[in-house]
Amino acid sequence: MILLTATSIKIASSLVAIVAIGLTLWLVRRHRPTLDELERMRRSTLARTGRLVDGMVLDICEMEGADGTTRTMLIYNYRIGGVDYECSQDITTIASAISPSLLRAGFPCSVRYKQGFPQDSIVLAEEWSGLRSVSGKFQALRDPA
Repeated sequence: MILLTATSIKIASSLVAIVAIGLTLWLVRRHRPTLDELERMRRSTLARTGRLVDGMVLDICEMEGADGTTRTMLIYNYRIGGVDYECSQDITTIASAISPSLLRAGFPCSVRYKQGFPQDSIVLAEEWSGLRSVSGKFQALRDPA
């Protein structure tokens, strides 16, 4: 049987308090990812591990966000298992890396989606693009640049 003295109880409670304070400070001061960082991580994960399916670009539009900024949205659709999905992706941060001539409504594209959760999908990421190049017979539709 272990006998605890008043001194050992005080030492143990002090150690518990110090650990609790340290954990609280760490939780308060730790780096939390921003919404843009979370979205970048989601796109990166889908670009590496997502399943591929054929889709179609429906529209490219600009919308005003809740914070007053203008966001570029890519609207697309695809079909998985007989279910049609129509989704949008905010491409504001990665729109400068792609050619505007590739973004045409009605053109086919490849969509990466999360297995088991097909609503979670992308057409563009920093390291992957589902936009297909324009074939030779559509040369007249390209923007002269």
